Amino acid sequence: MEREPIKHQQLSLSLSLSLSLEMVNWELKNCCNGDQKTFLITVGIYTVVIFALWRTILLTPFKLITVFLHEASHAIACVLTCGKVEGMKVHANEGGVTQTRGGIYWVILPAGYLGSSFWGMIFILASTNLLTARIAAGCLAVALLIVLFVAKNWTLRGLCIGFIIFLAIFWLLQEKTKIRILRYIILFIGVMNSLFSVYDIYDDLISRRVNSSDAEKFAEVCPCPCNGVGWGVIWGMISLIFLCGALYLGLVILY
Repeated sequence: MEREPIKHQQLSLSLSLSLSLEMVNWELKNCCNGDQKTFLITVGIYTVVIFALWRTILLTPFKLITVFLHEASHAIACVLTCGKVEGMKVHANEGGVTQTRGGIYWVILPAGYLGSSFWGMIFILASTNLLTARIAAGCLAVALLIVLFVAKNWTLRGLCIGFIIFLAIFWLLQEKTKIRILRYIILFIGVMNSLFSVYDIYDDLISRRVNSSDAEKFAEVCPCPCNGVGWGVIWGMISLIFLCGALYLGLVILY
């Protein structure tokens, strides 16, 4: 006797979900409204600023947080494939290393570059709404706090502490003042991750061959006719797809 209402609820939920999906403007008709224009213009400005300041000290903290997310992606892939993370380092020269034991090697290796692109997409999408921006900032702060206890060098420890304070300041400004900037901070981190990932792949794997790169090691496990360069091109294309997908979905969300 109790199953009938449950069936009606399930049917109602399915219809609501179906109607919601049909109402989504997947084709981006009549684009762009005010929010969509602001989103595209902001991403464009961030892109210009990032490339203009690429080799300056001003971007170093954001580059290091990108390296952190690169190494964290290796660590997550290791844990998900039943391995153990023994330590993590981020160096002041924008390098990093994650010490792992066990896990599936061919899954762990590409997780760094592709994971960085994935997190870039997540942060870009999270910036489209204040609630999701708060969640993204909170999750990043918690992740930094956790990594603080497994960090193997003071550069990474300092990065964790500094960015936790940085996020806390802008969170308080968002909540206690009229300065509504948290979404734009999250968007900047997202754009920085997306661009840095593509540039890093090009710099390490295509423009100059770094024999110790993840792609060169991956080529030893999964041979490719072009060795690490071939995998670099493939990973670079996937990273660009993540970036384009983030922009498209961001416009859909803001419709």
